[in-house]
Amino acid sequence: MELEFDFLIIGSGVAGLTLALKLSPHGRVAIVTKKKIADSNTAHAQGGIAAVMDPDDSFDLHIKDTLAAGDGLCDEGVVSMVVKNAPDRIRELIDLGVGFNRKEANGDGASGNDVGVNVDVDLHLDMGREGGHCFNRIVRSDDITGRAVEDALVRRVKEHENISVYEDHVAVDLITRSTRLRRGLVVATHEDYCCGAYVLERATGKIKTFLADFTVLATGGCGKVYAYTSNPDVATGDGIAMAYRAGASVANLEFMQFHPTCLFHPKAKNFLISETVRGEGGILRDANGRAFMEQYSPDRDLACRDVVARAIDTELKKSGDESVFLDITHKDENFIKTRFPYLYENCLSFGFDMTKTPIPVVPAAHYMSGGVATGIFGRTNISRLYAIGETACTGLHGANRLASNSLLEGLVYAHQAAADIVSGMKAKDFVSRSKEDIPPWDDTGATDSDEAIVISHTWNEIRMLMWNYVGIVRSDKRLARAARRIEIIADEIREYYWNFKVTPDLIELRNIALVAELIIRCASHRKESRGLHYNIAYPEKDERWKKDTVLRRPFVG
Repeated sequence: MELEFDFLIIGSGVAGLTLALKLSPHGRVAIVTKKKIADSNTAHAQGGIAAVMDPDDSFDLHIKDTLAAGDGLCDEGVVSMVVKNAPDRIRELIDLGVGFNRKEANGDGASGNDVGVNVDVDLHLDMGREGGHCFNRIVRSDDITGRAVEDALVRRVKEHENISVYEDHVAVDLITRSTRLRRGLVVATHEDYCCGAYVLERATGKIKTFLADFTVLATGGCGKVYAYTSNPDVATGDGIAMAYRAGASVANLEFMQFHPTCLFHPKAKNFLISETVRGEGGILRDANGRAFMEQYSPDRDLACRDVVARAIDTELKKSGDESVFLDITHKDENFIKTRFPYLYENCLSFGFDMTKTPIPVVPAAHYMSGGVATGIFGRTNISRLYAIGETACTGLHGANRLASNSLLEGLVYAHQAAADIVSGMKAKDFVSRSKEDIPPWDDTGATDSDEAIVISHTWNEIRMLMWNYVGIVRSDKRLARAARRIEIIADEIREYYWNFKVTPDLIELRNIALVAELIIRCASHRKESRGLHYNIAYPEKDERWKKDTVLRRPFVG
């Protein structure tokens, strides 16, 4: 079955939905999302969006903080562009109906459920502060900013007649001009351009061919590559894996950000304790009540995430304890309940009253600072293929993402990509190529699998392997072990994949295995410690490694 569109967007987080709305006046848009439209990392983002919206703040300060967090690997031009775009993107969200917290006349914070603010007057935004920022510049909607943004975007997308949403559709592989399906191989050439994707419909098990003039990867992150993560189940690195298989360059995958504070509880799956808790005075303590962050950074509990995560990891290894504790009990009870209503209620549901008891927390895989390598407009090295949001490596984050720059990046790069795509459509030499003869999906000889246990077992093996050997602190020996094991696993998955009909679980397993392999390769290559990558064999930063780690699949003719 073939479906033709002007634009194909794979993913439905802030980047994908924003781009869809911006492209919809210029053609027919298809959004492919593997679960429901609101199932994304965006919806789980608690903290907010970093933006200079206060006259006492400045672009230069936000740029400086971003560059400091990125530890020498940020693209300064990209950082400047993103930071200076931020206020306009915030105003666009307000126009879409996102209710950000605003100050009342007496300066106190007001709930973020107000909409329809006139963006031409002082917005009086009540902004928070997070680690690595020298100023209160986190624009927020209580402690559920991501959900507020996602909900507003979903409402607008569903109202638009030019946007078709395909829920429960799982992208399998990108289609390039020279795509030919062989046993275990998608072939590309140097003259390639992308013309769509093969997509599995979950309900029927059938593969559809989506054809488009422009294809955009907005698939989010890859936290599920690790055993412990703040990410939802959809975060399996699909965009990175598909892009690499198609011949796109990927970069800096050694820089996985581990969020320092996820709730430690056997039933608290993926439950993040927002960095804004520390921004409002929360203190990290060990099991004996000792505040320990001053030993690791002059910024103490407001140090950047890589510093805090390693500090917690060190403390847990020294003590043998299962968690440390985040303490904000010294703050007024009403302030805590008003400032963190979502966190308060959820912690309470697990038996923790954060107004009276420190919260047990541990680090967990949170954000991929690397990804599909792109330029300032989100273009990849494959013509007509773009990547935006967490799946991309734009140069904004460098070796470590600054808090609350993630939603901002998605918004700005959706704007950048939309402008570039529309410009490309209007170019004199533009020719629509979606109707070219594309080979249909071929699963000849493949049978239905009756061994689902193989997938679940291998899935768990990869995730524990990555957590134990490629986690917060690494070593050459651990990385070598991981590389040997992932090679064996990849061979097993490759044989399984081409012998059985594809399923959503098999597609995701194939993707996390490839992304795990790419992370290991990048981490093994970098012989220093910088930002989110820490190797005990090379504990210092080395200026000879002040460069991106770029991988690209060899082309096959």
